[in-house]
Amino acid sequence: METPSQENLLPPPGRSRARLKVALKALFLLVVFIAGFVGGYFSGRQSAHLDAAQAETDSAKKIKALADEINPPDGFRIPAILGDVGPQLLVAGGIDLDQFMALYEQAGRPLNEQQLAILKTGSNERVVINRDNAQFLLNFFWALGLTNQNPALTEGPMMEYAQGEIGKFASTGGWTLGTKPATELYASTAIISLTPEQQARLVDVASAVYRPCCDNPTHFPDCNHGMAMLGLLELMASQDASVDEMFEAAKYISAFWFPQQMLEVALYFNATQNVNFTDANARLVVGQEKFSNSGFRSMHQWLADNGLLEQAPSGGSCGVQ
Repeated sequence: METPSQENLLPPPGRSRARLKVALKALFLLVVFIAGFVGGYFSGRQSAHLDAAQAETDSAKKIKALADEINPPDGFRIPAILGDVGPQLLVAGGIDLDQFMALYEQAGRPLNEQQLAILKTGSNERVVINRDNAQFLLNFFWALGLTNQNPALTEGPMMEYAQGEIGKFASTGGWTLGTKPATELYASTAIISLTPEQQARLVDVASAVYRPCCDNPTHFPDCNHGMAMLGLLELMASQDASVDEMFEAAKYISAFWFPQQMLEVALYFNATQNVNFTDANARLVVGQEKFSNSGFRSMHQWLADNGLLEQAPSGGSCGVQ
């Protein structure tokens, strides 16, 4: 039998070219498939990244809108005027003008002409609280609540729990901007006088307005925010503001003094009752269940458990600022 030659072992030239074409076509299709797969993978990742960025942008817009709702850029108009309260506080020693001015100058926020006029000559314009003057009004009303003579201080929980040491509270021992020690200023001057009906209205509201730094109502003003709120509510009651007006003012003023906490309250009401902050019931917003320290912590935990916590401006320090 004849042994085949090497030449006879090779495929015919036409068949070799056909196989090469098939191989090249298969390789091309494989390259196209891989390119499409890789492109789709990275396109998907880019799309997911863009979706996450959009979600983050939407969240930021939502928080910005909510922050503007609880702290209106144009401020909140309180149905009351200060009159000559400022000059009376200077005379009574509740505020030492030089120390008061120095505090803000050192902080790089010197008092403006309007604020100086409030202290020196008084004001007959409606009080407007905004982001720029919230701390000024906190300290101003703190001095008023501390100095003004009112049964809330002389007969209320402050006297009961002081046990003869009225200076042991943050609202008394913490006030360092007067010309006299806080213990001497305490309920020392009748700057604002209330009728029995006005006093009853004051106690009604002050007993139901809380703050997240402690578990006590405004009627027990053992910290600066409580004492300042007491002073403000006394002013409003003396000018015959209604109970509803006083609660509404407390809602917005608390939001300027506690922006982070109030933003969470607004988130809670929106999530559970589908109402915005503007329409939320003021009594419930600043009430014990949501705005006392224990109530707020419980609500905060609910928001955390449901992935609803967001960031907002900080606030709420219990010292002169």
